Amino acid sequence: MKSDVLIIRIAFVGFLAVLAYLINPLERTQRFGLSLVGDQTFRHFFSAFLGIIVGLFIIAFEMRVRRASLKTLIGAAIGSILGIIGAFLIGVLISIQKESAVSAEMQTFLTISLAFFMGYVGLMVGAAKGDYLDLSALGGIFSDKSVKRDYKILDTSVIIDGRIADVSETGFLGGTLIIPNFILAELQQVADSADSSKRQRGRRGLDMLQRLRNNSKLDVQILETDFPSIKEVDLKLIELGKQMDAVIVTNDFNLNKVSQLRGVSVLNINELANALKPVVLPGEAMRVFVLKEGKEYNQGVAYLDDGTMVVVDNARRLIGKTADISVTSVLQTTAGKMIFGRLWEEKSGGDDHTDTNMGVHDSRSLGFRKATRELRQTTIIEELDG
Repeated sequence: MKSDVLIIRIAFVGFLAVLAYLINPLERTQRFGLSLVGDQTFRHFFSAFLGIIVGLFIIAFEMRVRRASLKTLIGAAIGSILGIIGAFLIGVLISIQKESAVSAEMQTFLTISLAFFMGYVGLMVGAAKGDYLDLSALGGIFSDKSVKRDYKILDTSVIIDGRIADVSETGFLGGTLIIPNFILAELQQVADSADSSKRQRGRRGLDMLQRLRNNSKLDVQILETDFPSIKEVDLKLIELGKQMDAVIVTNDFNLNKVSQLRGVSVLNINELANALKPVVLPGEAMRVFVLKEGKEYNQGVAYLDDGTMVVVDNARRLIGKTADISVTSVLQTTAGKMIFGRLWEEKSGGDDHTDTNMGVHDSRSLGFRKATRELRQTTIIEELDG
């Protein structure tokens, strides 16, 4: 698209140059020092040069007008037309004056000056006040629907993490995924590292990129834009986000904060994962596997399938075993959620609390759901209030 526009602009300037060369508007003029030049060939080439200058000015004006909104253009057009009409009426009043009062040269000068002045003032005022126009009253004939491209720039950390591929394949992440060339270079550098762990992470990132590009439903683009004057990759991402008005997708906490301070929008995969964790309310029952000892006295620590930490009071003796607990509170932190609970002392039917055959992170088994339905709700409330 950009190459086509460039070709059209070059052809337009060339057309004006050839037209000016053939017509030669400076053939008889004595201005610009041409009175000393009698060679018509020189005047032809000078006319062509003038045509090139005029064409460049027209293209510069066109590039500026393309960035203006439809309301601004309509306001500027109406303002300039009204200004020219006003200048014409004032010019009529000047022209009917007797030559003894206003000389012919002064009348010409005032008429031309007023036309430029009123036209310019009308153009600028109309463009400034164009935002007050209500285009919806015209029934949608003039609709200023500027399509904003939805760009999302992928960070190195989020590519290596890999969850971005799963989220994209579900269709929840739309728009165009941008992968800058300097991110590819950083991934390749990590994949070629002498450290085996870094090398494995880099290769995983390259595999994730290949997975994204193989998905026909995703629009993935490799961008060659670079900023040689900027050394840090994070700052390059922020600068690219500003230029493209794009969103940076990352799971880097520091990049998240710096981008927000610099006015660049960020999508944090970790925040998305925390938001999608199941809601747990106080009083809810669950079955967990007590994995290790907690920081406080006699505490046990368990983890749910999504990695949420569960701190259980008086569960130190149950380390390495499953336990039925009642949730007492839920704490939301920047790192995620933390669930606090205590052992469920009353059980009906003599269920085995230490059934080691159950899955490690099984907090919603059918058997336990059936058992909890048989418990009295009044006992739960009394224990939690106590």
